[in-house]
Amino acid sequence: MAAATKSTPEYRQCPYPVYRTLREQAPIARLTPAHGVDTYLITRYEDAHALLSDHRIGKDMHEGIDLYHALFGDLCEALDDNLLFADPPRHTRLRHIAKTAFTPRHIHALRPHIEELAHELLDRCPTDRPVDLMQAFALPLPVMVICELLGIVGQERTEVLEWFAVVTRSRFSKDLKGDLEEAEIWLRDYFARHIHRTRQRPTDDFLSMLVETPHEEEPLTDDELVSMIWVLLFAGHKTTTLQIGNCVFSLLTHPDQLRAVQENRELLPQAIEEMQRFEGSVETSTFRYALEDVEIGGTVIPKGAVVQIALNSANRDPEKFPDPDTLDFTREGLQSSHLGFGYGAHYCLGAPLARLELEICLTALLDRFPEMVLALPTPAEGDWLKGPFPAFRGLQKLPVALDPSRTVDDWTAGD
Repeated sequence: MAAATKSTPEYRQCPYPVYRTLREQAPIARLTPAHGVDTYLITRYEDAHALLSDHRIGKDMHEGIDLYHALFGDLCEALDDNLLFADPPRHTRLRHIAKTAFTPRHIHALRPHIEELAHELLDRCPTDRPVDLMQAFALPLPVMVICELLGIVGQERTEVLEWFAVVTRSRFSKDLKGDLEEAEIWLRDYFARHIHRTRQRPTDDFLSMLVETPHEEEPLTDDELVSMIWVLLFAGHKTTTLQIGNCVFSLLTHPDQLRAVQENRELLPQAIEEMQRFEGSVETSTFRYALEDVEIGGTVIPKGAVVQIALNSANRDPEKFPDPDTLDFTREGLQSSHLGFGYGAHYCLGAPLARLELEICLTALLDRFPEMVLALPTPAEGDWLKGPFPAFRGLQKLPVALDPSRTVDDWTAGD
């Protein structure tokens, strides 16, 4: 499949027909991306599941530094030297240390505060006109949660998010290289100062736990803490933000399933897993590469080639999920089978927190605005995220009438 196919408006609006064709005709498809490195896209569930835990497929940035530069250009390696780009035994050590602050007890303790944040945000949403739920609710809540976990509050949080937005906007644009470098340097220096302050005056936040908790393994260095903050801030809010939007959109475009979960709230955890399978916010996994020639499904992926795993395609594979293009909240066994949070050693560390945030957000919306509807029948083509690599699947805008009985008749996106 040519790279251009994946950037068309039709594809971004609904990529699943393309994935269906690939699963049937070229399940391990060789791509021709702009970066020039041989790339293989994996679209079937069985192959995806196998490669996500295959030791012959690596992620270590330092081992593949030339490949890293080919993919990302001259970027700030210090920020990207994190869990996402590490292999065992280093990855095992980093993940074990990070998990000390992601225990079920710590996650459960966050529930009252996240519920409070959710209701505060919804209190500010207008009910007499459409509201963009992405900007008003889905984006700020995960950002607030992860920043507070890291002890980034007040004006500092505003500054961090402004610089972070520069990185997100400019990372794949040659024209914005100067802005990117400035933003990454600012963030790296800020994180270093923040870590130093935390060492001097620890509190009860996540970062203090990482700094203070003794470990059998070698403790995290300041450089490792900088990159840990970076990946937690990025992965800890963007994927959850988009998944909140995807879940709300799925509910509002499937009234039978919405009605089912409204009538039986005990169905909500299972519904969240099904919506993660049906319209996951992580469309393709982060970059991997073959450490040696790897044969899978009769195709040889040569050593050094990039491997991208289309998680959303695997989650719509009829060989694994019967009638996969149907949203069905009665579908069972999903939490242990869908690949929305990945699989294997790199299974999403923040999955329990993401599930908690999704449950709280959807519960608050369903409780307070049971009659909410889309302000437009479907989002416009341009509302779905675009980019040279469709790593994420989600909406930039989601106009919703929270209380249709009070909303004026002129429902137009952007007002």
